Amino acid sequence: MELYELGIRQAQDGLAKGEFTSTDLVRSVIDRWRAKNGEIGAYLTFDEEQALALAKANPKAVPVAVKDLINVEGQPCTCASKMLKGYVSPYDATVIRNMKARGFIPAGRVNMDEFAMGSSTENSGLGVTRNPYDPTRVPGGSSGGSAAAVGGNLCIAALGTDTGGSIRQPASFCNCVGVKPSYGRVSRYGVTAFASSLDQVGPMAKSVEDAAILLGAIAGHDEMDGTTPEDPVPDYAKALEGASMEGVRIGIAKEYLDVEGVDPEVRRITDEAIAKCEAAGAELVEVSLPHTGYAMAVYYIIAPAEASANLARFDGVRYGHRSAEAKDVFSLDTKSRAEGFGPEVKRRIIMGTYVLSSGYYDAYYGRAQKVRTLIKRDFDEAFAKCDALLTPCAPTPAFRIGELQDPLTMYLNDLFTIPSSLAGVCASSVPAGFTRDTKLPVGVQFICGGFEEERLLRISRAFEEVAK
Repeated sequence: MELYELGIRQAQDGLAKGEFTSTDLVRSVIDRWRAKNGEIGAYLTFDEEQALALAKANPKAVPVAVKDLINVEGQPCTCASKMLKGYVSPYDATVIRNMKARGFIPAGRVNMDEFAMGSSTENSGLGVTRNPYDPTRVPGGSSGGSAAAVGGNLCIAALGTDTGGSIRQPASFCNCVGVKPSYGRVSRYGVTAFASSLDQVGPMAKSVEDAAILLGAIAGHDEMDGTTPEDPVPDYAKALEGASMEGVRIGIAKEYLDVEGVDPEVRRITDEAIAKCEAAGAELVEVSLPHTGYAMAVYYIIAPAEASANLARFDGVRYGHRSAEAKDVFSLDTKSRAEGFGPEVKRRIIMGTYVLSSGYYDAYYGRAQKVRTLIKRDFDEAFAKCDALLTPCAPTPAFRIGELQDPLTMYLNDLFTIPSSLAGVCASSVPAGFTRDTKLPVGVQFICGGFEEERLLRISRAFEEVAK
């Protein structure tokens, strides 16, 4: 086995035994990046010198790829956008600072949909990323570079972000484990904002244990992010000991299964996952999430509205792209934004500005927030009856590059992940099988209540074992 094929636990064990050093790990990842990135396009940049220097300073550290909207001191942070081309971060995000302190180093910046807006990474302004299982297909998004790097063994593990499904859907497409933590479990300080009431940083890894280790390294209270509580971070890896499906109450919601447009192979793999859980001792519980049908509309009001406000800072004045055609302050703003932002980002800014505009705020944004409360209440009531929900992760396997040109069709990729994002609870995507004809990976989603990551990870680990 090559060093780049290792997961976090395997790498940590090898480092502890002195079988290799952090420098050896980083060099192996660099060699793999040089050999395969031209085909996959997972990485945008890789600062070899900095990664090797950090490895030399901490010979027991494990390298982790970083989604290109998380600030790392001395590295570019472009959000895969021409708007931020050339920007170099002057500081570390809290998750990076935590990671470094706990034996990890940031090694390479991976591609994404521009400003995290998309479900295929086709919206990147800086390059195409391909699925490692079929290069004619997308890796998912917006954390497509993270998923492709993990699934293609171009890294040991990676950080992604999830606003409406951007960790879980690409994890399903690329056969890796992805975890969206509860809102507030991980600091957002130093992470370029898309939708502030939804954004979360999470791990993408080769196993549930690896995801648990990385989540434990980045989670915790941060005085720079008021949404993070002072609750201590559990030992997520230790919580996996003895993980079993025996006696676990798995909630099955008809709103997630009786849906038009779900690929038959996704439905088959999901049904088989449910059966495997029951055979392993889980109790199946029927639950209902009656407001699920409104989640997509609610999300595409709230997220663009918050994006419109957050992206107002990119005006060509302080940093980022500045139009050479500008003749005054007004044209500097408008021309810089017109030239720097891609079509999907512009679309969402326009949508968000409209729903926040005078006369429409209460009719759209205000009402969406009320329905969001009802969606959250649905989850609370469901978790009174079960320990976790099991659902499809994405309605289809990875689709071909260029296949989904209609934005509305593209938005439906997050059909199963958006409701839990709106509710602020934690969720995971765990590999569940492959399609029979195209041999593409498919994951299933587990959802647990807010700050129940220990339970989520135990159940995900138990499924990982029965799904082998």
